[in-house]
Order: sequence, then structure tokens, then C-alpha cells
Amino acid sequence: MLSLIPLSRPPFGADSAAAGPDLIVSAGIPSTPSLDELGTMRYQFGSGCGSGVPVRPRPGQDLPAIEPLSLSPDPDPAAAPPPSSSGRARRWLVLYPRAIPLVIFLALAAITALSVFAIESNARARERAQMREYAQGVAAGLDRSGSAFASYLRAGAALFASVEAVSPDTFDSFVRALKLNTEYSGAEGIGWIPVIEARDLDAFLAAMRRGEPSYPDIFPAPASTTSRVAPVAMFAPETALNRRALGYDMYSEPARAAAMAEAEMTLRPAASGRIVLRQETSGTAPAFAIYMPVFRMGPGDSDTADRRLAGFVYTPFRAREFLDAAIDREGPEHYGVRLYDGEVSNEHLLVAHSIADAAKDKVEQEVTIADRKLMLVIEHADHRVLSPLSMVTLIFGLALASLLMLLARLLTQQAFEDQARLAFFEEQHSIRNSLTRELNHRVKNTLANVLSILSLTRRRASGLDDFADSLEGRIRALSATHDLLTVTDWGTTPIRAVIEAELQHFREVLDDAILLDGPELELAPNDALSFGLAVHELATNAAKYGALSVPGGKVTIRWQRGGSADAETEWAEVEWQEVGGPPVAAQRRRGFGTELIEKVVAHELRQPVTLDFAPSGVRCVLRVPVRRPADFRIRDREAERRVVKP
Repeated sequence: MLSLIPLSRPPFGADSAAAGPDLIVSAGIPSTPSLDELGTMRYQFGSGCGSGVPVRPRPGQDLPAIEPLSLSPDPDPAAAPPPSSSGRARRWLVLYPRAIPLVIFLALAAITALSVFAIESNARARERAQMREYAQGVAAGLDRSGSAFASYLRAGAALFASVEAVSPDTFDSFVRALKLNTEYSGAEGIGWIPVIEARDLDAFLAAMRRGEPSYPDIFPAPASTTSRVAPVAMFAPETALNRRALGYDMYSEPARAAAMAEAEMTLRPAASGRIVLRQETSGTAPAFAIYMPVFRMGPGDSDTADRRLAGFVYTPFRAREFLDAAIDREGPEHYGVRLYDGEVSNEHLLVAHSIADAAKDKVEQEVTIADRKLMLVIEHADHRVLSPLSMVTLIFGLALASLLMLLARLLTQQAFEDQARLAFFEEQHSIRNSLTRELNHRVKNTLANVLSILSLTRRRASGLDDFADSLEGRIRALSATHDLLTVTDWGTTPIRAVIEAELQHFREVLDDAILLDGPELELAPNDALSFGLAVHELATNAAKYGALSVPGGKVTIRWQRGGSADAETEWAEVEWQEVGGPPVAAQRRRGFGTELIEKVVAHELRQPVTLDFAPSGVRCVLRVPVRRPADFRIRDREAERRVVKP
């Protein structure tokens, strides 16, 4: 009888992490004999792949205490040292392979955008300063023109105030001496407007026609309620267009009348609002006029004499020519210029030199012409999207950002590849250690089985030939299963393949006598070895003494899945049934095969074995654990240690 006492046994599925069991192989009948009662051999194998040395106690010497064999686990190759600063940087590169280059690009792009914004802001500020300077220059030109003509009007007022009657020739000579056309192109000339009572209108017309027969009638005709009129009596320089203004009553237009009233009250030149000159053929060109009152003193002392309004000396201006003269003196620029009569609105617009595109910026400058407020607006529209400096900065910044993003991407890719290589080397190291432990465990198990078979075969053999034949058959059974496991890379093995491997010799001769029936089930490597050894012993016994020893005998092998759905408790129940063989004797000697199946196989499989030697034939029922395939593979790395390709 063979008795196996496990000293230490790792849980199933941990073959690659723990050493195999130390076995006490002893010959004896009791299943659990004491060490003093048995001649015991202790086979203890180291952690490597070498064979153990049998140790026998000397007579009278106590066997040393049996301690479980333990292997110090190798250091975890995945355990990394505390990360350094460079290690943390590399980890960031591996964790965020796309985000880091993008962040670098966005950061540099933002810096570039801020730089471009600052450059454009400075350019806008400089442009606005230039616009203000230009507006001030144009406003100064307009003011000089208005002031100059105000001086001319004062001179004309002095002429008409000192001379009772001024002839047209004298007035024309006076105006020509001022050289208005050559110096100030914005003015049409200078005119004389007498203020007369409505009752004296006929006498005025008669007097004017004595000197100039073609003098026209007063227009528009004064109303009956009108107390006084202010017709244009003279205008110089005399041109065909200027003669169109002769006879026009200035009091007939509210804008002109208001300006004349203002001048009369303030005794200073006063400018009118927006008007249309009588000289205009189209009657649409905006214009304005400046009026200077002329007062004559009555007889007597100058301090007490009566002052009466004799009329007005005035100058009309076409708004466009008046503005163009100031712009020409300031110098043309790429600006739009608008001149408004006071309020900035379309109703008060006098003249506009607008740019084609919509203005992006504008500057307003107030101008005073003869006590009247005008508003000068300078507009600017930059056709350039960005200034040259901004374009250079933008292109350089984006190029630098793209270059650094590419460099960061290359670094992240290199970090990932380094991490992948490191993970590969760690995995290979882990696999090597696991394979070393697995090999150690399997070698020890195989040697333990061989030694047990050798010992018991020697005890049960009747002679050398019998010993050699029995030992060879059992070793071949182990070898056949080993070959099958090698083909499957020592993973799970189909139960049908194990049975066919062990019965190959018999099925070549007695194919019809062996029937196999059962589902596809996978066995663990160690369980396949033990199960294959049991099938070999049953087949050998059947060939010698049972159903396979006589013609007409049959062996049926059926298996089915049993147990719960839990993988740790699920098994394959295999039934070996012989029929048609010689009757089984009631009194028989227990052989090595029986001991092997009931002791070794049952112990290795950790499941009960039923052997029934019925007269009709041997029946054996074995339970073989069925495990998950993942229990026999090297575990993959944990999720946090896996490297996902960016």
C-alpha cells in the first residue's frame, strides 16, 4: 500500500507562484502510519530544477522534524522605486501623450495672440494719435480761413461805414485787391447787402438801376407785412454765377436771417447754418455764409450819436471747397473727412470726403467759424488685417508653437515606447520567474510520482522481467500525458485527448472494444497527469485480467460535468465500465494498480475514487476537477500597470 502525506500543498491555480509539495513516500498498509513505524524516505527538492537526494534515518536516530518547504518569493519586478522628478515627468508624458503637446501648442499660441494683440493695440494707439494730429491740422486750417475772411469782412464793413455811397467799380477794386481767388479758394467772394425799409424799396431799385440798368427785381417778393428787406446790391468779383445772387432778399431765408440777427446783436461776424447758394445751378450743394454788420453814425457827437444799421458785408462759402482748401494745406492722407454743422448727424452734414470702406475708427474735432460751432470728423479704415510686425510675430509664434508641439509629441512617443519596452522586460522577467517556479514544481511532482511508482513496483514485482515491464508501462503512461501537455503548452487539456493518448495502443488492436462518450471538458496539467495514470492502470488491468483480455469484451468510458457552477467545485465525473470479460473473483489480491488509483490518484485529484469489482466487470468512477483556462495561464498585468498605446 502506498500512502502519501502532503507536507505543504498550495491551492490549485497557484502552481506558478509556489513550490510543489514535499512528500513522504512510505511502504505500509495503514493509510496514515507514524514515522517511527515506517521506513521512510524524505525527498526534498530545492527551488531549482535539480533532483533531490534521498535521506534515510540511521537505526535509532529520530527523523528530523518535517517542515513545509517554502520558497522565498522573488521581488516583484513591477515594484518601482519612488518616482523622481524625471520619473514623474515621464509619467505625465505617458499618461497624457496627446494632451501635453496640445497644451504646449495652445500656451504658445495664446502667448503669440497676446503679443499680436499688444502690437496691434500700440499700432491703433499710434494711428489714433496721428488721426488726432491730422484733425487738429485740418481744424486749424479751417479756423485760419474763417478768421481771414472775418478780417476781410471787417475791412469791408469799415469801407461801407465810412463812405455813404460806394460805387460798384470801387467795391470790385477793393475785393480784387484782397486776392480772394488765389489765396482762399473756398470763398465765392464778398457781397454788400443794404438793409432798407419796405417803403423805400422802390427808391432803392431806382437808384440801383441808374448805375446798373440790368439790376433785377427783389426776390422773393417781400410780403406786405415785411418791414424791411436786405437785397444783395453788389457782389465781387463780378462773374456770371455771382450775378445770380443780385437782388436776393437775405431776410427771406431763416438760416440767413438768424445769422444776420446774431451779427447785428453781437457786432461781430456771424456764420449761418447750412444753406444753398443762389449761385448754384443745381441748388443742392451745401454752403454757409458769414455776415458782418455795418453801422453808420448819425450827426452829432460820436458818443451820443445814434447808430443805425446800414447793412451787411458777407461772404458765402461752398462747404466742399472750403474743406478742400484746408485739407490741401494740411496734406492729403488716407483718411475720411466729414464736416457737420454742429451736431453729428446726416441732417447737419455739410460735406464728406468718405473712404470707400466702413470706418473702423474716428476722431472728432470741434471748429469755431465766426462764433458758429462746426464738427470735424476724421475717419480711418485700415485695409490690412494685421500690421507687418504682427504678421511676422504671428507666423513666427505659430511656427515655434508647432515645432514645440511636434517635439513634445516625439518626446511623449519616445516615453511611451520606453514604457512599453520596460513593461515588456518586466513581463518577460515575471514570465521567466513564473516558468522557473512552474518547472520546479512539475519536476518535483513528476520525480515524486516516478519514485513512488518505482518503489511500489519493486515491492509488487514477482521478478526482474515483471518489474521492468510494469515500470516501463507506467513510465510510458506518464510520458504520453506529458507529450500531450507539451503540445498544449501545459495549459488546459481536453479529457478525451488524455483518454485517447493512454488507450492509443489498445485502440489500435481493439478499436471496437473501447467506447468513449462525453462532452468537451478541459483538465489542468497536474490533474491530467494523475487522470492519465489512472486510465493507464485501468486499461492495463483490463488487458491482463478484464474485458480486454478475451474476445467480445468491451470497455465503456463515459464522463459528464458535475458539481456547481463555481469553478473551484466543478468536476468531470468519469465512469469506467467493463462488460463481457472473465468473471471477477470474489477473493482477489489487491495489486499495485488498485493502490495507485485509490491512494495516489485520489490524493492528487482531491476527489473520492470508487472501485467496484463486480463479477460482471470492473467499474470505476473518478472525479476530476474542472478549472477555468485562466487558472493555468500566467496572469496578465494589473490594469494600472498596463500601458495603452497613445
